[in-house]
Amino acid sequence: MEVGRLRFSRQRQVLFLFLFWGVSLAGSGFGRYSVTEETERGSFVVNLAKDLGLGDRELVARGARVVSDDNKQHLLLDSQTGDLLTNEKLDREKLCGPTEPCMLYFQILMDNPFQIYRAELRVRDINDHSPVFQDKETLLKILENTAEGTAFQLERAQDSDGGLNGVQNYTINPNSFFHIKISDSDEGIIYPELVLDRALDREKQQELSLILTALDGGSPPRSGTTTIHIVILDINDNAPQFSQAIYETQAPENSPVGSLIAKVSAADVDSGVNADISYSFFDASEDIRTTFHINPISGEIVLRVLLDYELVKSYKINIQAIDGGGLSARCTVLVEVLDTNDNPPELIMSSLSNCVAENSPETVLAVFRIKDRDSGENGKMICFIQDNLPFLLKPSLENFYILMTEGALDRESQAEYNITITVTDMGTPRLKTEHNITVLVSDVNDNAPTFTQASYTLRVSENNSPALHIGTVSATDTDAGANAQVTYSLLPPADPHVPLASLVSINADNGHLFALRSLDYEALRAFEFRVGAADRGSPPLSSQALVRVLVEDDNDNAPFVLYPLQNTSAPCTELLPRAAEPGYLVTKVVAVDGDAGQNAWLSYQLLKATEPGLFGVWAHNGEVRTARPLSERDAARHRLLVLVKDNGEPPLSASVTLHVLLVDGFSQPHLPPPEAEAEAAAAAPADPLTVYLVVALASVSSLFLFSVLVFVAVRLCGRGGAARAGRCSVPEGPFPSHLVDVSGTGTLSHSYQYEVRLTGGTGTNEFKFLKPILPNIQGQAPERNSDENPPFRNSFGFNFK
Repeated sequence: MEVGRLRFSRQRQVLFLFLFWGVSLAGSGFGRYSVTEETERGSFVVNLAKDLGLGDRELVARGARVVSDDNKQHLLLDSQTGDLLTNEKLDREKLCGPTEPCMLYFQILMDNPFQIYRAELRVRDINDHSPVFQDKETLLKILENTAEGTAFQLERAQDSDGGLNGVQNYTINPNSFFHIKISDSDEGIIYPELVLDRALDREKQQELSLILTALDGGSPPRSGTTTIHIVILDINDNAPQFSQAIYETQAPENSPVGSLIAKVSAADVDSGVNADISYSFFDASEDIRTTFHINPISGEIVLRVLLDYELVKSYKINIQAIDGGGLSARCTVLVEVLDTNDNPPELIMSSLSNCVAENSPETVLAVFRIKDRDSGENGKMICFIQDNLPFLLKPSLENFYILMTEGALDRESQAEYNITITVTDMGTPRLKTEHNITVLVSDVNDNAPTFTQASYTLRVSENNSPALHIGTVSATDTDAGANAQVTYSLLPPADPHVPLASLVSINADNGHLFALRSLDYEALRAFEFRVGAADRGSPPLSSQALVRVLVEDDNDNAPFVLYPLQNTSAPCTELLPRAAEPGYLVTKVVAVDGDAGQNAWLSYQLLKATEPGLFGVWAHNGEVRTARPLSERDAARHRLLVLVKDNGEPPLSASVTLHVLLVDGFSQPHLPPPEAEAEAAAAAPADPLTVYLVVALASVSSLFLFSVLVFVAVRLCGRGGAARAGRCSVPEGPFPSHLVDVSGTGTLSHSYQYEVRLTGGTGTNEFKFLKPILPNIQGQAPERNSDENPPFRNSFGFNFK
C-alpha cells in the first residue's frame, strides 16, 4: 500500500508540475501537500522552488511569501532554500475537529511579476486520542419478559481522531446474558448494541453490571470504558410514542441565551408509573450538551450559549423519551442556524510599503486580501479608497487587491498621504472595516534653488575696512534634506580683467558677501558679478543671480587748487586798475575735488585781506571782485587769503594766497551780455567734478592763447614802466597786523576776459592768469548809473558803493 501511495504521490506531483506550467502565465496554480500532525516545528513539507520550477534564488528575487486563509502562520517559507516548513506543531483535532480530511488552504504570493499560487496542506491524523464515553455509567432498564435476541442500542464512544484512528470496535466483559453487536448508521458511524442472549428472571437477579470497552484502530490501539448498569423491570408492554419522528426548526445566530429552540412531545398509553415520561439527550456530543438544554418534564429545548453560524451551521439532536416502565422512544431535532450580518469584513495585509519616491512611475504599495465570515448577501463585499488621491485600487484573484500609485508624485505639493481602505459588506445593516495607511513621499532633487531676487544692489562706502560684510544673497530650495541644502559661490566674471577674487568673497553656507579690501570710489565706482546657488542633490541643481555693488563716495579728498598754483618759486601778482568799478573781476580761483556729489560741491570764502571791504569772493565760482571803488588812499599792494571748502561731512578745505597790485591807466574788459552767460551755464554738464575739470582745462588753454596775444599787444603799446615793473613782483611776506577777516558769497553773471602777464625780475618767465579786464563789447566803456557811485549787488548779500 505504501509503495502504491508513493507511486501515486509521484504521479500526482508530475501531473501537478505539468498543470502548473500550463497555467502559470494566467497568474495562479494549485498544489496539494500533506504532513502528519504533531510534527515538530520546522519539519520539511516540500521544496517549493523545485515544485514550481523556479531557480534557487528566484523565490528571494520575487519576494515570495506564504499567506494562510485563517491569517495564521502555520507554514514557513525558507526563501534561501525554497523549502516549505512547518511553523508550529499542527494539531489536527484543534484545526479541523471531526472533519476528515483536515485541509489547510494557503496561497504563495510572488512579486515582480505579481503571481498567486494556491495550495492546500492535508494534516494526516495520528492516534493520539483515546475513545471517551460521555457518561461513565449508563443505566439500562430491561423488562424481564424481554425476548431473547432483543438488541438495546447503547451510546457510542467519542474519539477526536478520525479515520482508522477513530472507534472501530466495542466489547463487553464475559457474561451469561448479553453480547455486543456492532451496527452502522447511514452516516457511516458504528454504534454498539447490547443483545440479549438468554431470558432474564427478575426474581433471580434484579440488577447486572457490565463493562463496555471501545477500541480504536490505531497502532497500538487505544481504548475507553463505561459501566452499563442493568436494572430488570417488571413488564411494561407500551413504549412512548413521539408526535414526530423528525422535528425541524430554525434559529438566528443572534438568538439570546434561554431562547426556546424547539419542544418535543411523546405519549404513552400505559398508566401509572409506566406512563410517566422523561426526556433526555441521546448520544449527544459535548458540543450539543454545551449548546442546548432539554427540560426532562416538558421536552422544551432552550439555548445555553449563543449560536455562531460561522462555526456551526446546523445541529442534529437526538432526543430520547423513557416511560416509568423503562421503555423508550427516540426522535431527531434538526436545528438550522440562520446567518445574520454580525461579522464585519476583514482586511488581511500581505505586503506594505509606506514610502515611495516622488519620481517613481506606477508603484505597488500594498497587497491585501479581504474576507467576510458571513454568507450570502452578508458575505458579499466591496472595497474602495478616497476619490481625491493619486492612487489606484486594482482587484486581483481570490479577493486580493493591489494598491498602487497612478504615476509620479510631487513631494513639494504633498509630502504625505493618508489612505483609508474601506471594505463594506452588502448585509443589512451594512458593516464596514477601515484600514488606514500613511504613505510618505520621499524627495528627489527636482527643484533648483531659487534666489529671493533676480538681482541684488549693494551699497558700500569707500575706505571700508577689509572683510566688511556688505550684504547677503539668499536662495531657497523646495526640496528636502540634502537636496535642499544650498551652497553659494562666486561665478567667473564676464570680463576677465575684473579682479573679482580680490574684491569680494562669499560665505558658501549663508550667502554673506564680504569686501576683501578697502574700496576707492575715485578708482572704482561700481562693479557687478554673478552669484551661483547649488544644492547638494545628485546631480546638483543650481541657479544664478546678478549682484551689483555701488561704491558710495566718502569725503576723503580735500579741494585742490588748479589756479593760482601754490608751488611756484615766485608768487603771481594780479593787476588791478585803479579806475575799476565795484564788481570788477580781479581774478578767479579755480579748484577741483576728487569726490562726488555734495562732497565735491565747493564754496569759496575770503578769510583775510590787506584792505577789509575792498575785495569779495563769490562763494560758488571763486571769482574775486572789487566790492567798492578804489581810491588814492588804497595801498598799491594787497594780499588775499581765500579758503576753498567742500560740502562733505566733515568738510575738507584748502587755502590759496593771492597778490593784487593796483595800477593806473589799465584798460577794462568788456562785459558779455547776460544771455551768453546763461546759455553757457545751461550747457554745462551736471557732474561737478567733470564741470570743474572741463572748465579748468578749457580756461587754462584759452587763457594761455589769449594771454600771449595780450602780452604782445601790451609790449607794442608801451605801457607805463612803473606798471610793468611792478607786475608779478610783489614779494611774499606776512600780512599787516591791521588786516581783518572778511567773508562773502557771490556768483558771476557775466563772462570775462583775462590778461596774461609775465613775471619780471626772475630767472624764468611764468604766466600769471586771471588778470581781469572789463569787456568792451560795443567798443565803448560800459554804461554807468546816473549815480556817481552806483551800487553793485551780488550774492555776498551786501552792496558795493
